[in-house]
Amino acid sequence: MTPQRRSDGTDRRLLPLVGLVVFLAAVSTIVSAVRLANDEPRVGPVTWLALISLVAAGFTVKVRIRIRANNHDIAWTETAVVIGLTVASTSTVVLATGCALVLVTTLARIPAIRAAFGVGKNMLVATAAGMVLHASGWQVGEESVLATILPLSLAYLTAVLLDELVALPVIAIASGERVQELFREDWELRLAFAVGRLVVVLGTFLILRGDSRLLIAVPPLMLSLHLLYSNRVKARTEQQAWQRLARTTDALNVVDLDKVLTTAVTQAAELFSADEVEIELRDGPRAVRGTRGGIGYDGPAGDPSSVQGSAVSAPLEGHDGSADVGVLRLRFRGPVQLSEREQYTLRTFASALCTAVRNAQAYAELARVAAEHAHAATHDALTGLANRRQLLERGTEQLSTRHAEGVTALVLIDLNHFKEVNDTLGHAAGDQVLMQVADRLRAAAQPEDLVARLGGDEFAVLLRGLPAPAVAAHRADGLIGTLHQPLDVDGMRISVEASGGIAVAPASGGMPELLRRADVAMYQAKRAGQRVSTYAPTRDTADLGRLTLGGELPRAVADHEFTVNFQPIVDLASGEVTGAEALARWHHPTHGMIDPLRFLEAVERSGLLPAFAEAILDQALLAAVSWRAAGFDLPVSVNVSPRSLLDARFPGAVLARLRAHDLPPDRLVLELTETLTLSQLDVVDRVLSRLRDSGVRLALDDFGTGYSSLSLLSRIPVHELKIDRSFVTAMEGSAEAAAVIRSTLDLGRSLDLTVVAEGVESEPQRRALWELGCAAGQGHLFARPLPSGSLLAALQRGSGGRPGTLVPPLHDTGAVIRLAPGRRQPGRSRPAGLPHLPA
Repeated sequence: MTPQRRSDGTDRRLLPLVGLVVFLAAVSTIVSAVRLANDEPRVGPVTWLALISLVAAGFTVKVRIRIRANNHDIAWTETAVVIGLTVASTSTVVLATGCALVLVTTLARIPAIRAAFGVGKNMLVATAAGMVLHASGWQVGEESVLATILPLSLAYLTAVLLDELVALPVIAIASGERVQELFREDWELRLAFAVGRLVVVLGTFLILRGDSRLLIAVPPLMLSLHLLYSNRVKARTEQQAWQRLARTTDALNVVDLDKVLTTAVTQAAELFSADEVEIELRDGPRAVRGTRGGIGYDGPAGDPSSVQGSAVSAPLEGHDGSADVGVLRLRFRGPVQLSEREQYTLRTFASALCTAVRNAQAYAELARVAAEHAHAATHDALTGLANRRQLLERGTEQLSTRHAEGVTALVLIDLNHFKEVNDTLGHAAGDQVLMQVADRLRAAAQPEDLVARLGGDEFAVLLRGLPAPAVAAHRADGLIGTLHQPLDVDGMRISVEASGGIAVAPASGGMPELLRRADVAMYQAKRAGQRVSTYAPTRDTADLGRLTLGGELPRAVADHEFTVNFQPIVDLASGEVTGAEALARWHHPTHGMIDPLRFLEAVERSGLLPAFAEAILDQALLAAVSWRAAGFDLPVSVNVSPRSLLDARFPGAVLARLRAHDLPPDRLVLELTETLTLSQLDVVDRVLSRLRDSGVRLALDDFGTGYSSLSLLSRIPVHELKIDRSFVTAMEGSAEAAAVIRSTLDLGRSLDLTVVAEGVESEPQRRALWELGCAAGQGHLFARPLPSGSLLAALQRGSGGRPGTLVPPLHDTGAVIRLAPGRRQPGRSRPAGLPHLPA
């Protein structure tokens, strides 16, 4: 082997070893010359010429391989030397080897240090092989073939081993490779061809036994064998290169970008024998550099590399050139020109790396989006706190842990008068207040606590690992105390007070019951004007006979314990039934009929509201279908919880039930309780608009009892107003109540809305309402809430032999009625069910 070094720095590192080789070769030259002059027989010019030609041919015909930036040549010199020893003495072969190599290196203009090393090494190989032949007792002209094979084999083996031992350290120093790796690389191929060349040596010896002049024919034979050897080496090298490429591209098949880049750098350094590999990605931009040993730099692109020399680049793009994610650079400390096969391998590797990078980037983006969605699903978008879902999940997990240390408690916090901030300063200022409240709660909480925003101005803190229940009150007081310091909103100092409720984890009912109890305690604090209140079962008005309704609700829904009664809506003038309102009832197996006011709040606070609402709606629609089949096409009114209006899926569920019962949408009236929430949330507007656009009628219940009746009408697309029973009851003795009713009726006529009076219990009330212009009413005067079948029977029976009526009409047919001023407006159509009256 002959190394081709690349720099003066390498030459200086090789000088001691090369100097030793040259010194030993010089000693061998002197000894050989002296022996040839004094003791050994001289050979003729033809033999000298043949020997010099043989060694020159063996040194000239080479197989070149590249390791990093170094080219290394595998020559046939040792084969030529051993062949020469079969026809001439050791001294003659040593001197002929020196002459041949000096001549060849001079003509080839090989650098001095390389030439000196090549000449010296091969003269030492010739000396060692000759000494082994001499020590074995073999002499030139030996007649016995069997006595020749073993000495020649030993001499050739000595030449090969000495060539490896001298050349490999030089190659290792020049290339930076380890000697062990160089020795193991292609050892089986080198061994196979060493055996082949030994056969050439022995075959040549047999030829030369006949005539030593045939030595001149050996160089062509060696050239032929060299071509065969070169082709085998080339084929083996390419096969190994493709195998390494296949393994490398397979190793890139990972979805982690850092692993892709690390694998690409280390494998490319091995695959292309590069001193350094750099991958520069346009996304960032980011640069990663390293060697086969690992990554040395990972950071912004543009930082200079420590490897100075030549660089070979390849764009990281797909086969069709459609994607360009960066560039791959192979750096060498010396000049390098890749072979055609290496260039193709580089392009293939770059294309595979481009695909791997794009796949890893796409996977990272998918993982990022999934993480964002997972975070959004469990966190409040405005404050970044945990949301209700995460609170319930984490709380359930905490309560279900058998060996959880300490006490678990929940603090529910609600801001007082927060609506005033929104109404006065706007929702942007309100959002700032909520974010600052969230920051303060987060800062005041312990690391093991979970701070959540449940919606609106309601927050919760899950306290875990408390040493005793009494500690919860102290912690809650500290949390709420942080909120009583003024907040800075757009340069203004705003004081926002809060009320808090504390509940310790119950023995049963889980997280929903814990949340309900904290909610009860929080409202107790609000009613009592306290900062913090702890849940007390004796003050739980939602608890009938100490029965936890929250724990009973799942069973009640599953066992269909909730039923529906119907109170008819009657035309005040004719007594004809124009509709019916569905009223939910709970028939408890132990406690009998439970008043709706006692369980509706518990239902709304539980997670069973959708199932409960669907059960009530189903029963109401079934009743309407049965009435319609009997000839009474009456719309049915169903009360809707405000929380249902916050669910964008609610309209779809309602319309699906209408289709399932084959009932026109206008036969359903959804009654909305007046609440501040309705005027603040856009999602409510969208839900109601979709219902109205689908044909479902909307009614505003208890109109006039809230704070924003008129503002609600400007936003909610209702068809009907319902006057609260409190005004009807007080109208006879209260001018204010009568004025409210009159104003409501005037408003209804102006907006072309139907107005229904609730709580009609006497004929004077009925007549007074009709005279004020109210067309319809409901109350005990007409009927108490009845089951569906009972109401149908009453309709069929009728009043005074008139099916469909429940009370006699106010006036006989044909009677002349004098209407109060403003009772009716010209051009307006009469209310439904009102008989034609003569002028």
